[in-house]
Amino acid sequence: MTTSYDAIVIGSGQAGPFLAVRLAKAGLKTALVEREHLGGTCVNDGCIPTKTLVASARAAHVTRHAGAWGVRIDGAISVDMKAVKARKDRVVADSIRGLTKWIAATPGLTLVWGHARFVAANAVEVGGARLEAPRIFINVGARPVLPGWDGIAAVPVLTNVSMMAVDTLPEHLVIAGGSYIGLEFAQMYRRFGSRVTVIEYGDRLIAREDREVSREVQAILEREGIAFHFSVQSAQVAPGKDGLGVRVAFGAGAAAQAVEGSHLLAAVGRKPNTDDLGLDQAGIATDARGFIVVDDELRTSVPGVWALGDVNGRGAFTHTSFNDHQIVADNLLHGGKRKVSDRLTAYALFIDPPLGRVGMSEAEVRARGKPALVGVMPMTRVGRAKERGETQGFMKVLVDAASERILGASLLCIEGDEIVHSLLDVMVADASYKVIERAVHIHPTVSELIPTLLGELEPLQAPQATL
Repeated sequence: MTTSYDAIVIGSGQAGPFLAVRLAKAGLKTALVEREHLGGTCVNDGCIPTKTLVASARAAHVTRHAGAWGVRIDGAISVDMKAVKARKDRVVADSIRGLTKWIAATPGLTLVWGHARFVAANAVEVGGARLEAPRIFINVGARPVLPGWDGIAAVPVLTNVSMMAVDTLPEHLVIAGGSYIGLEFAQMYRRFGSRVTVIEYGDRLIAREDREVSREVQAILEREGIAFHFSVQSAQVAPGKDGLGVRVAFGAGAAAQAVEGSHLLAAVGRKPNTDDLGLDQAGIATDARGFIVVDDELRTSVPGVWALGDVNGRGAFTHTSFNDHQIVADNLLHGGKRKVSDRLTAYALFIDPPLGRVGMSEAEVRARGKPALVGVMPMTRVGRAKERGETQGFMKVLVDAASERILGASLLCIEGDEIVHSLLDVMVADASYKVIERAVHIHPTVSELIPTLLGELEPLQAPQATL
């Protein structure tokens, strides 16, 4: 049986439902195909559940340290992990309910359950039924991968997906990977009460960031009791003593070391879900890593087929996926000329304090070879941070000396994930940094120090040689 549509959207992650609804509202008969659960990674095992867990972990942390604010709590502080998980599940379920109602209430939109595989450039098969459309949009996301360690197949390994089902407290959580996902789980579970050890291939954390950011993040987490191993090579995994838990033996520099834990969490990267889509049947090109090749308007190598979200390798965030849908919808429905290359790089690391990032790092600014200005302010200078008793971290902004345009910022500080948008918006407006420097911000806030920081910019000097 063949059913014809005007448009088919494969996958219900952040881009899929929004695009499907816009297409349907524009009068296109649209099918949204989903094989597992509505909402994709963000709703089910990414942003929403993890940030809900982060909130519970912060509540535990603040409660344990309430004395620092002059608040006395008599008795022991404990964390009920079953209640923590139940709260997370309620938040996720509420999001899925809202998404389900929204899709069901949209005229012209049909939700089709099943796994879609291309059988032609303009057709997919779902559960034995053939769906055809002149426009097909791929939004199938990505999944976690495991490190290529010897013996890893012989032990249970958690990922960000399976971690969502955990309702007990790991005695000692060993995390493979010192980047964004790994660090959020590291702090979260340390605050819940687990021992936490992070094992990292590289010589520092979050290697895409500037070194002072990596150093400060490490210092923040070490102050909470998290242990780190860097430059890990030749790791071997085996069950722990008496067959319980896990033992990871590895070389780190010249030393042979081993860590034994109760649980192992893999947070070393993700791969696109393109290996079972029948892309070859449609002639859709992928790169060496399996990402679908797209142009600046997210069109694939096949006319009438687009790829959005994690699967296209042009952004690995919920907000970039959402922006993908905006680009495609505006160009297709309204004759726009929006491009992926027009958007700024912006993201956050949701540890506490968070890291808000936009634009270039200092290393990238230096690579341009053009004069630049830089401003750095430790949070010990910020009144709001001192009042809150949260003075860890710093704010850093980089500016082009000639054009006065902001090039990038790293805000590792209380509310850094929110404050960064004041800089991002000025960058999007292509305005001089002096616009925000001269703005009058509300006191007492953290944001009020952004104009002060911009008023103290100095020339970016050549890096000092290290011995």
